[in-house]
Amino acid sequence: MNDVLTLEKLEKCYNRGKPGEISVLRGVNLTIPRGQVVALVAPSGAGKSTLLHIAGLLDTPDSGRVAINGQELSGASDRRRTEARRNELGFVYQFHHLLPEFTAEENVMLPQLANGAGKAAARARAGALLDRVGLSGRIDHRPSALSGGEQQRVAFCRALANAPSLLLADEPTGNLDPATSDTVFGVLMDLVRETGMSALIATHNLDLAARMDRVLRLEAGALTE
Repeated sequence: MNDVLTLEKLEKCYNRGKPGEISVLRGVNLTIPRGQVVALVAPSGAGKSTLLHIAGLLDTPDSGRVAINGQELSGASDRRRTEARRNELGFVYQFHHLLPEFTAEENVMLPQLANGAGKAAARARAGALLDRVGLSGRIDHRPSALSGGEQQRVAFCRALANAPSLLLADEPTGNLDPATSDTVFGVLMDLVRETGMSALIATHNLDLAARMDRVLRLEAGALTE
């Protein structure tokens, strides 16, 4: 099985059967092979966050199938879905959501510790990841002492801490100025390429989208390539 993510016939509707019903996803199909980086572009309100949340097992479709590494998970128990999110998925958002009371190193260690890693191993991996993104001299800094671009690089490292097979990113550089966005996105792409993971990255930036392997557009509930 070479497909890391499989979405089949996804349907999602809000306020179903009520006035103001909104059909967000209409029979969406998507497969992402191992190692492929896919851009998702969409107008505001078109449902890209909903699609990412369903792919990331944070939300459930009204109908359809979600599989990660060939394992059917759309109807799985909460425990199994949580396990898959922890072990197989990494998440990056527009805002870094780092824990303010912890250092950069500790923020990257936390998901590893939650997954059963020993403290020494978690610290070593956090240090290696932060060094890879140019933050070896900032590991003891808390988020408030880091720039926006540095905070987002820490968030990338946290997302990759447990070596997921699929990264899901929702406007990961949307909160940064254009120059910083370009630099930080380059760091993210380097990390993804080096690890061989797959990624589905939502962005409004068509220049960034063009640097990925495929570009998909979500509009009127349907995906087009």
